[in-house]
Amino acid sequence: MLLQEYDRSISAISLIGLALGKRCHGGARNPLDLDGLWVFALCVLRQLLKSKLHRAMITEADVDYEGSIEIPRDLMDEVGLWEGEKVLVASITTGNRLETYVQPGVSGSGKILINGGAAHRIKKGERVAIMAFALSAEPIQPKKVLLNDQNVIIRKAN
Repeated sequence: MLLQEYDRSISAISLIGLALGKRCHGGARNPLDLDGLWVFALCVLRQLLKSKLHRAMITEADVDYEGSIEIPRDLMDEVGLWEGEKVLVASITTGNRLETYVQPGVSGSGKILINGGAAHRIKKGERVAIMAFALSAEPIQPKKVLLNDQNVIIRKAN
């Protein structure tokens, strides 16, 4: 049976929890069966850490460049960051925090550049944590790495 045949009062929000016969973490099945698909109205999606580059060093800051943060491709791959993905950048040095998007840099270069208006908040030479989050109804194992002064991985915390 098609979803369109069900009562129009089913909200889009209750369909967010649509899953294939799997219970939500800590939740119960909703009795509404859509041809083998279960709707979990009680399913809570939580924002969880999925990727973290800890103690990264900002090697360059350019206010005149279009906004973003440039991260070497090898580091992006190590923690599962995608080009264009939104990240939270938190300065360990000053406490400033901002959100921007990731652009890939040259693998192995160790260069992490902060660009645009973000370069007013976080400067060259600052230590930062770069984090990305995911929505999930289940716990996830984040990919985390600790970097040295040259942005080389010194420890994985997966």
